[in-house]
Amino acid sequence: MSGGAAPLVQARNVQKTFKSGRLETQVLHDVSLQLRPGEFTLLMGPSGSGKTTLLSILSGLLRPSSGQVELCGVDISTAQDAVSARVRRRHVGFVFQSYHLFPALNALDNVAEVLVLKGIDRMQARAHAGSMLQRMGLGARLQHLPSELSGGERQRVAIARALAGNPSLIVGDEPTGALDKNTGLSVMGALREQLTPQRGVLIVTHDPRLKQFADRVLEIEDGRIVADYAHTAGVNEAYH
Repeated sequence: MSGGAAPLVQARNVQKTFKSGRLETQVLHDVSLQLRPGEFTLLMGPSGSGKTTLLSILSGLLRPSSGQVELCGVDISTAQDAVSARVRRRHVGFVFQSYHLFPALNALDNVAEVLVLKGIDRMQARAHAGSMLQRMGLGARLQHLPSELSGGERQRVAIARALAGNPSLIVGDEPTGALDKNTGLSVMGALREQLTPQRGVLIVTHDPRLKQFADRVLEIEDGRIVADYAHTAGVNEAYH
């Protein structure tokens, strides 16, 4: 953990209300927190507790109804959509439960395409993608389509793709939810390996077995953070 480093995310008094006709549902209540580089954080809570909504707001996919969110120094709660999208593309890598891979592209091109979209020459992009997939243990699977890969292999491709732009923050929404226990633990290990002194990781999960990978655990219930503590080698302590 980098105690003196500027936070990657600073959220202050965040609230989120969804409207459907005359019905209003408040999903988040007055959430304030920081995410720091060098920190692997789990956001845990039961279904319907607001985990995914909070993840989406902290990473710039959703705007809060009120409150402030700064992502890598930019106030994305008030920024224009184009500015918010640019900050998100530059600084955040996403890993989802359902992988979100392009079905018609092989593993190599699924990763390379993200780099091409960032303006990198395609030949360079493919070389870099191949190197990243090698690091993920997928050197022999570069030419395979997603349908030809196991769930764990697909998720490793998704992690490589999330890393393609060298993000400051990796976020995962139940990235092990569709995997068996051993494969899920392996994928979490791969995510843990991406932590650096300059990069943070935030993972949404409801699986307590994944705490072993965390430096910090946030617990959310009914849209409120009810616990925030450090977690080191199975020892919990109050987080300040």
